[in-house]
Amino acid sequence: MSFKGLQPILYGGREVWPLVEGGKGVAATNHASSGAWAAAGGIGTVSAVNADSYDPEGKIVPQIYHAMTRQGRHEELIRYAIDGAVEQVKRAYDIASGRGAININVLWEMGGAQQVLEGVLERTKGLVTGVTCGAGMPYKLSEIAARFNVHYLPIVSSGRAFRALWKRAYHKVAELMAAVVYEDPWLAGGHNGLSNAEDPTKPQDPYPRVKQLRETMRAEGVPDSVPIVMAGGVWFLREWENWIDNPELGAILFQFGTRPLLTEESPIPQAWKDHLRTIEPGDVLLHKFSPTGFYSSAVKNPFLMSLVARSERQIPYSKVEAGDHTVQLDVGVKGKNFWVTPCDRARAHQWVNEGFVEALRTPDDTVIFVSKAEREEIRKDQADCMGCLSHCGFSSWKDHDDWTTGRMADPRSFCIQKSLQNIAHGGDINENLMFAGHAAYRFKQDPFYSNNFTPTVKQLVDRILTGD
Repeated sequence: MSFKGLQPILYGGREVWPLVEGGKGVAATNHASSGAWAAAGGIGTVSAVNADSYDPEGKIVPQIYHAMTRQGRHEELIRYAIDGAVEQVKRAYDIASGRGAININVLWEMGGAQQVLEGVLERTKGLVTGVTCGAGMPYKLSEIAARFNVHYLPIVSSGRAFRALWKRAYHKVAELMAAVVYEDPWLAGGHNGLSNAEDPTKPQDPYPRVKQLRETMRAEGVPDSVPIVMAGGVWFLREWENWIDNPELGAILFQFGTRPLLTEESPIPQAWKDHLRTIEPGDVLLHKFSPTGFYSSAVKNPFLMSLVARSERQIPYSKVEAGDHTVQLDVGVKGKNFWVTPCDRARAHQWVNEGFVEALRTPDDTVIFVSKAEREEIRKDQADCMGCLSHCGFSSWKDHDDWTTGRMADPRSFCIQKSLQNIAHGGDINENLMFAGHAAYRFKQDPFYSNNFTPTVKQLVDRILTGD
């Protein structure tokens, strides 16, 4: 029996539950999880962000790059991305067996996003119902959706962002916009759309923000029958009962990104699943270390905390004596054109005594202090860049025109492709980025998961439909 107030909807010509699986790249949502979610009657989402492909024996093909240039490696990455996503969609569609629906998720800020999306849709005609897309302003999403006759579901974090997309492009293809995903900046895992005008330390109630998004949609002529998908922080549906059949909000769907991580079909390694059961409130950090330049949320592990510490070992400098910068930095740097405050020079001496002997310049006229091993890893990762983003702050890569952002590469960030590939395929969970939503602490509190119980996707969806 379904949870009170939650009724099936019509999507892609088929009756489905208004439950969306959040697509999580790299390889944290694949055919097994999304196909099972659709088979349970929901909307499964294949992550099309550098998804896995397989050899004839069914083993995952390692994404190894052979080209000598960034541009060459970027082209290899696009081929990997298209081949992988196509394989994942086909397998998910087979698992779904005609039930539910299969969406794909792409990040507009990923390298070659348009080329990848078009390549995947060209080879999966009739299999994909819709495309969710965020991490940027994907103006071309509606145009691509129209070309391949699929629905599109833009991901936004404010009414303002939706209005910009609608006025510039989406109003021209209104009939294919199946829903608008509201991704809460303070609750959702992974990248989000927190603006510079919003305080990352001061979460806002999602209800008035979604209400404002609906009002914006109405003002642009979008009917209330086009749902808003609430993404971020959703655990027990009974806690959201006042959102269902609420005339202020119009039609509402719910997206689950974190809960599907801990299922039998979830492709993430066992160590990652086991760690999810140990997370406490406050163990997920909203941070801005991602090379995309966007805020994102991930588990506070040694890898993430090392990035925090790296940025704390940071001092501003001037190239000439000016203001409070009255002494020359004499450790960690080569040359004399680093003028700092006496206090900051003393701090630098302390960091060097602790083993952080290398000073690396940032694009913001500061230097950070790192160990020799950290410096070597940073420089190697920057040199090995395979162009996984449209604009990368860490390596200064850009996926078009002259292939560079024109800015200094930022050592305060990291190679996100390397880290996400590592953790998804069995790398040390303490030494790589571990995305999760801010409600992940509830795994430890929810009796559903007691005695180390791991549900199948079907069991999870059935549980969610009860309100729990």
